[in-house]
Amino acid sequence: MSDMGSHDFPAARPLADTEIEPQEDENRGAVSRRSEGHKIGEVIEIAGSGSKIVMDTAILGALLDHVDPTVKMAGQVGSQVKIRVGQTWLLANIRTQRLYEGQSGLVVAEIDFLGEGDEEKLTGQIYNFRRGVTRYPTPASVVYAVTTADLKQIYASDGRANVEVGTVYPTNDIRGALYVDAMLGKHFALLGSTGTGKSTAAALILHKICDLAPEGHILMIDPHGEYSAAFKDNGKLFDVNNLNLPYWLMNFREHCEVFVQSKGDAKQMDCDILAKCLLAAKAKNQGSANVSKLTVDSPVPYLLSDLTTILQNEMGKLDKATNSAPYQRLKSKIDEIKADPRYSFMFSGMLVGDTMAAFLTKIFRLPSEGRPISIIDVSAMPSEITPTVVSVLSRLVFDYAIWARNEPQRPMLLVCEEAHRYIPNDDVAEESAVRDILSRIAKEGRKYGVSLGLITQRPSDLAEGVLSQCGTILSMRLNNDRDQAFVKAAMPEGARGFLDSIPALRNREVICCGEGVAIPIRVSLDTLAEERRPASEDPIFSDLWRENGGEEEIVQRVIKRWRAQGR
Repeated sequence: MSDMGSHDFPAARPLADTEIEPQEDENRGAVSRRSEGHKIGEVIEIAGSGSKIVMDTAILGALLDHVDPTVKMAGQVGSQVKIRVGQTWLLANIRTQRLYEGQSGLVVAEIDFLGEGDEEKLTGQIYNFRRGVTRYPTPASVVYAVTTADLKQIYASDGRANVEVGTVYPTNDIRGALYVDAMLGKHFALLGSTGTGKSTAAALILHKICDLAPEGHILMIDPHGEYSAAFKDNGKLFDVNNLNLPYWLMNFREHCEVFVQSKGDAKQMDCDILAKCLLAAKAKNQGSANVSKLTVDSPVPYLLSDLTTILQNEMGKLDKATNSAPYQRLKSKIDEIKADPRYSFMFSGMLVGDTMAAFLTKIFRLPSEGRPISIIDVSAMPSEITPTVVSVLSRLVFDYAIWARNEPQRPMLLVCEEAHRYIPNDDVAEESAVRDILSRIAKEGRKYGVSLGLITQRPSDLAEGVLSQCGTILSMRLNNDRDQAFVKAAMPEGARGFLDSIPALRNREVICCGEGVAIPIRVSLDTLAEERRPASEDPIFSDLWRENGGEEEIVQRVIKRWRAQGR
């Protein structure tokens, strides 16, 4: 490798006015001259996905005082460089840096190619940027610093529907946009450790989508009751007080999760008995007369009292030598759930009418009436029933999409907060209905117009392969090494330089890569209006622990709600 000085790189400095030749600006009629920008190094090695360049530290140091914030970042890990190949510019991202052995003042950097754009004849700038590389550069090709003007062309919308969510780092005025159709069409995941602004980021993105598509259909599972405050104006809020989820919408597997408590061989025996009696209970209902192929999975109303009566009758038919324990177990569990007021949102005697059409219309926002998002607050539900509730709602979204294939399309977005609870990996959970349906939506949902949005702080706890099914990954700061490695494995090659900065991201900063963006970008998210934020602010201990008064009344009110199991 020859010394860099032999390549006659110009001293790094802002271009003087005399160096700018006239160029006609279409919008303003202004005139400027072609400029290639700042030469900062050269290519020394080419490989398929990534290559190596060498840069002069003296030039990079001089650029630190440049007026353009993008040029000021030249040569740093996570920044971009450009290389001319014929009439096109190649854009690459710097992933790593190290001193060049045997040469003082030189730095070797590994780069990942992001895409290419055509060269504007008069200015030398990039336009018509697209992913992929048609022609690779050769060693000794000159490397230039990317400017803010270049980034504006690269990040410029290509006409597709998009939502602007923040400002591209390190610029002050380039807007970072997400392509809505590409992001939702192939699922997305929002990742970030606790306290990084993940909930607010989710609310910001969903608000922008709702503003863009006020007739949309979004269903969000809210495990902490955070989002009700954020979407009170443009969403419908459902909790234990008004959800009224009919128990008979459960399929057979979900029935087993609720009613069957035994394990091993006894569990299989209980399930077989439940299947026989459940089918008989459904057959007694008048609505089932119109169902030609009635099965245990058919969503037709039936009475829980009919089910317990049939169990009792079947138990009476047994001879003395036959064990009646399975029947007794099932009957006791059903009676227990019927009598427990905590389950009344689902197992109330008022939910036996055929309200399926009204329920789907209400939950799926059909029509949306300007409120395209349903927030399902599951925080007050008994923890043992919550996975089943999430399973029923998720399966209804998927099944509706399957059976509505011949109808005018109404695509749906299912957003699952704390996704690692419901789609855990094999190390932390057994098989469950909710895990299977969400995994199936991740794999097959886009074929039927069902999009999945996963929000989690522990991506390493997600089931294997689910994260890789997400075409767009939005990663905020992740503190855990295992989580960082998991995300890096799921992200595309060109984003590796950005991924190394995941542990160093500031709050409300996010790295976006995948289908939803033109190229991987680091974005500083917009500030969300107070009334549109989720109720997820951390308590200010230093202030709140200075306050006192009214504690007795507080305790009394809390106990009253606690005992009533309601808010």
